[in-house]
Amino acid sequence: MEESIGAARLLAVVGPTAVGKTDLSMRLAESLEGEIIGADSRQVYRHMDIGTAKPSHEARASAPHHLVDVVDPDEQFGLANYLRLAKQSITNTDIRGNIPILVGGTGQYIWALLEGWQVPEVPPDPDTRESLEALARGSGVAAVLQVLEEVDPVAAGRVDRGNLRRIIRAVEVARHGPRPEPAKAPPPYDTLIIGLGLTRSDLYQRIDRRVDEMMDAGWLSEVAGLLDMGYDAGLPSMSGVGYGELAAYVRGETSLDDAVQRIKFRSHRYARQQHAWFKRSDPRIRWFDVDDGVDAAVRTALQWLDRPVAANIHPRP
Repeated sequence: MEESIGAARLLAVVGPTAVGKTDLSMRLAESLEGEIIGADSRQVYRHMDIGTAKPSHEARASAPHHLVDVVDPDEQFGLANYLRLAKQSITNTDIRGNIPILVGGTGQYIWALLEGWQVPEVPPDPDTRESLEALARGSGVAAVLQVLEEVDPVAAGRVDRGNLRRIIRAVEVARHGPRPEPAKAPPPYDTLIIGLGLTRSDLYQRIDRRVDEMMDAGWLSEVAGLLDMGYDAGLPSMSGVGYGELAAYVRGETSLDDAVQRIKFRSHRYARQQHAWFKRSDPRIRWFDVDDGVDAAVRTALQWLDRPVAANIHPRP
């Protein structure tokens, strides 16, 4: 992205789920004296650690992490909240003389920040939500999408058509006031965007392996614990991949094998959606392959910062 005179340096690490962004970001934080700025729409929720693949406590102890464990699962959190907190974290990191490293796979959050989207903080409208949820139950998600198309065709063309909650939220925002086209104000950052990639077949294998590791680590107990704490499976926070599937198993509505298989298939689909946000053809992104390009990515970041390379490259664990 274009350099701004006197702008804060901002390094971004993007790519699909399970590709290895967290490991790369930790190497970068160590080499660059960096602080991690999360860009994951599910890691902001407390008590949801395993299924959101949060950095370990050891990782968070070795490098400062921001935008992780921000709100409880029943609290509202959206793009406007994220942008406010992320900008504040980047500014504070820069003031401390450290490098902010934006890391995550939520494309909307990342591009809204890097492209300077101006997003209004529109409060939730319970009446709108109730009526649109009732419409969806009676006539399907397509009926709610039609409502959005009537009030904001631009938003209807961009929204995830399979995500009822996002469609309802878009209707709320549209009804709050006129939105002809989202305004953009280029942010005051000098940004290097590193993309981490893998072939689709290898990525799917990696995703499946990680789902199995999450299950071994106690993901099912995590979901059962959330339900025991009173967090309903219908909450927006619980719409993340895997939580609804495992909640269905806890309620006796499916077998565990079926739930895990659906999680894997849904994770594959999510990775495909992320590729739409982070395109190989996007000239703003410097792409590296996770199998043999991690060292090259670290060297690129060091060169971008005009720092010595050899002494800062650490062997892969």
